[in-house]
Amino acid sequence: MFIRKQGKTKFLWLPVTVSTTFSENGLVDWASGYLTEATAISKPYNIVGVIRHAITAADSDYAVARMVEVEVPVELNVIWEAPVTSGLVAADRGLFQDITDNLTVNRAASTLDVAQCIKVRSTTKGYFILNIGVGGMGVIGD
Repeated sequence: MFIRKQGKTKFLWLPVTVSTTFSENGLVDWASGYLTEATAISKPYNIVGVIRHAITAADSDYAVARMVEVEVPVELNVIWEAPVTSGLVAADRGLFQDITDNLTVNRAASTLDVAQCIKVRSTTKGYFILNIGVGGMGVIGD
């Protein structure tokens, strides 16, 4: 799960894919004009931000077209705390890493470079700057 630790963000209300579950504090991206959970193959420029509330099949509006609240960085270098697959070490600071899923940074991969490690909290948790959206450092159109 991604928790903002420092930096400016704002909340946007964006359309969610109907009848789809979402994890609380997970990265979300665009797919066919609607939000879905980010995956290991999500392009950084398609990732919007962090959904703040879980969506479950038991929710009364689960099958209803609606907007949901997403926390979006509005400046560069917003810092997020996130879990890591394992083995995070001091030498990882400054390196870009991928995500395993919408909740976890993948320390062992660096193809899409979604997150840059800036602080190691433990071998399984760190602070990251997200390389996402139009403000990301990635090349649009990859």
